[in-house]
Amino acid sequence: MKLHRSILKTSGTLGVNFSFAFQPIVDVRTREINSFEALIRGPHGEPASCVLSKLLHEDVSAFHQSHTQTVMELANRLNISRKVNINLSADALYHVDLNIMGTFRSSLLGVFPVENIVFEVTESEDLTGQKVLLRNLKLLQDFGFQTAIDDFGAGYSGLKLLMEYQPNYVKLDRHLVSNIHNDKVKQVIFWGVRQMCERLSIDIVAEGIENRDEYLWLEQAGIDLFQGYYFAKPAFESLPVIGNRCFSQAS
Repeated sequence: MKLHRSILKTSGTLGVNFSFAFQPIVDVRTREINSFEALIRGPHGEPASCVLSKLLHEDVSAFHQSHTQTVMELANRLNISRKVNINLSADALYHVDLNIMGTFRSSLLGVFPVENIVFEVTESEDLTGQKVLLRNLKLLQDFGFQTAIDDFGAGYSGLKLLMEYQPNYVKLDRHLVSNIHNDKVKQVIFWGVRQMCERLSIDIVAEGIENRDEYLWLEQAGIDLFQGYYFAKPAFESLPVIGNRCFSQAS
């Protein structure tokens, strides 16, 4: 389903045109889609870097507000009834406050369940060194939104971050899951992360899954949530067709 060009947004007065592609996170236990991650794209499907490179540092907060609202508009037009994952940079997270989140939450009432929005932050960004960022992560949860640490295992601060803040989801970095079925060191690290998340009641998403062997090893190791090209590539302004397995779609 292709949306009309009118859905493309210009971020306030910034003059930055952007839209989104959607990639599913699937639950292989229930054989349903758990969530759709909204990935920033240019007006013709260009990668996120082409959009973000045009932003000035002082424009990040305004851009985030516009980009979050655009995701919700697209989700409604595509009749998405699952969760929607929205990426949140450290700069954008720094500007989260009670007024913005209160207004955003109110705008969703009766339209999109607050608990169906998952804000993703990248583990490799310096979150633990700034108390305001940790406070704002907790603020998001206080408002009823869910949160996820993206690219877990890619940076140096993952364990320290979990000591101070527990998200709803941890998304394992591609470098940790790549070829894990043949790599004993990665397997040992994985089992440590899995045990830790289980005891903290944090769900694990294995992202970047590209082949059957990686998927089968992780499924047998107890992972239910998966994201990657093995299941579906991101679809620009539309919902992707899930390959390899049969899953229930958005509605």
